[in-house]
Amino acid sequence: MVVNASQGKAENWSSRLNFLMASVGFSVGLGNIWRFPYVTGENGGAAFIFVYLACALCIGVPLVMSEWAIGRRARAASATSSFKKLAVQNKLSPSWGRVGGIAIAAVFMMMLTYTVITGWTMNYFTLVLTDEFTNMNVEKSQGIFDALMASPATLIFWHTVVVLITVFVNARGVQSGIENAVRILMPSLLICMIVMVIYAGFVGDMAATVNFLLTPDFSKITGETFLIALGQAFFSIGIAMAVMITYGSYLDEKTTITQNSFIVVFADTLVALLAGFAIFPLVFANGLTPDAGAGLVFQVLPIALGDLPGGQIFSGIFFLLLIAAALTSCIGNFEPIVAWTIERFKLTRKKASSLAGGLIWLLGLASILSLNLLRDFHPFDFIPNLEGKTIFENLDYISASILLPIGGLLTAIFVGWRLPAHVMQQELGLGKLGFQIWRILIRYVAPVAITTVFISGVTG
Repeated sequence: MVVNASQGKAENWSSRLNFLMASVGFSVGLGNIWRFPYVTGENGGAAFIFVYLACALCIGVPLVMSEWAIGRRARAASATSSFKKLAVQNKLSPSWGRVGGIAIAAVFMMMLTYTVITGWTMNYFTLVLTDEFTNMNVEKSQGIFDALMASPATLIFWHTVVVLITVFVNARGVQSGIENAVRILMPSLLICMIVMVIYAGFVGDMAATVNFLLTPDFSKITGETFLIALGQAFFSIGIAMAVMITYGSYLDEKTTITQNSFIVVFADTLVALLAGFAIFPLVFANGLTPDAGAGLVFQVLPIALGDLPGGQIFSGIFFLLLIAAALTSCIGNFEPIVAWTIERFKLTRKKASSLAGGLIWLLGLASILSLNLLRDFHPFDFIPNLEGKTIFENLDYISASILLPIGGLLTAIFVGWRLPAHVMQQELGLGKLGFQIWRILIRYVAPVAITTVFISGVTG
């Protein structure tokens, strides 16, 4: 158990189920429901899903196992301390602690955009309540989205609401805060998802969706497909964000890491697939294209749902689903930041949550303003890969395309090449064959794949 010295209380999960719900809740976010469907649509449907599953199983699962093992073995307060403590215990350089620092930096930067996007989902839910989706067409849908992006006041309001909810939950601790939140949000998310799939089956084109999502055309698989699939796996599962390490530090010795890692990755993928079965029948039935990009959820779906029977009700259910998914990820993303703040400044959890939340709120304003008043401000034009990007786009690119791959690569090197084999074998509880498979994946497959994605990202 990880002890918060300033409070004298041990942080730990009250049950395996709550740990799983929190881990799945962190993994299941907008990456599954917003990003996965449109990325799938842009990359050939079932063929992309096949490649994504291979990446999730061969790279995602071994890295989730590794991060939980690091957290539980170290029993340290933050991801930074976890890497450093394990390194020192095994006579390695304490500089390995910087890998945890990279992960915390990445998740902090992601929070500066994620809270903003979560606010979009809340705003759209209020639009449903005021019947704004009636008689929806392309122009009206685009106008609603553009109006939201052009309104700093509206964006700041919802950004504030999201930050306050996140701070409130995490300030209450693991059991009273995170566990209580996911016990409400995760069942709500699942119920909304099932309702939307059933509804889409009745009013949408499910036959076309089944063909699109389950009938692979392997001729569509290219090198780029693998790169995008691996990037989606990182983004969706939540690899190299320090969250799994922090959650692992609250894990008891009886919990089987290997089994639970498969459960989390399976649940994460299942929700992503269910999102596809909820969204694409509506898209196909309305003659819309599945490759509509990032606007699929916020611009295309309102058109599809607008005039369908019960469209307003099910639009509300869908955006409640998005809110639940986004909030569980915000809570998960925020936890390693809080843990680091407690450790670094010797604060109570409530004060650390308030401090970290206040900083995220303040810096998040720059993300919001870059969508409107500062949209022509490109601070890093002198760097080729960042040229022409707004603050919002820079935060997303640097965190997702640079910091996450670097953090994932260094984690694989640390556990696969630097830590003694017996340390990881003991923590993972694998037999000889299982451990050999894990070690091959973490030593060779993961580093090569991550390096390829990273090089592609920074040179593409």
